[in-house]
Amino acid sequence: MTGRVQGVFFRDSTREQARRLKLTGYADNMPDGSVEVLACGSEASLNELAKWLESGPPMAKVAGVEASDVPYADSRKFTIG
Repeated sequence: MTGRVQGVFFRDSTREQARRLKLTGYADNMPDGSVEVLACGSEASLNELAKWLESGPPMAKVAGVEASDVPYADSRKFTIG
C-alpha cells in the first residue's frame, strides 16, 4: 500500500482484519513509506481483505494497492513487523 499508511495503525488494523478473516501472513513497514502485506487463506477471505486494504483504517489515505500471487508461505498466525 502506498499513501499515508505508516503512523496511522495500518499494520495493527490489518492484523485485526486478517485474524477476523482467519488469514495468516504479515504486514510490514517498508523503507520507502509503503506497507507490504502477505496474506494466506481462502479466496473469499483474501478478497475481503483486499477490499478493506483499498481504504484501510480511518486515519489512512491509501493512494495505491498492488497485488500479486506469490507461492504459499506457511505461517500459523498474522504478524506485524
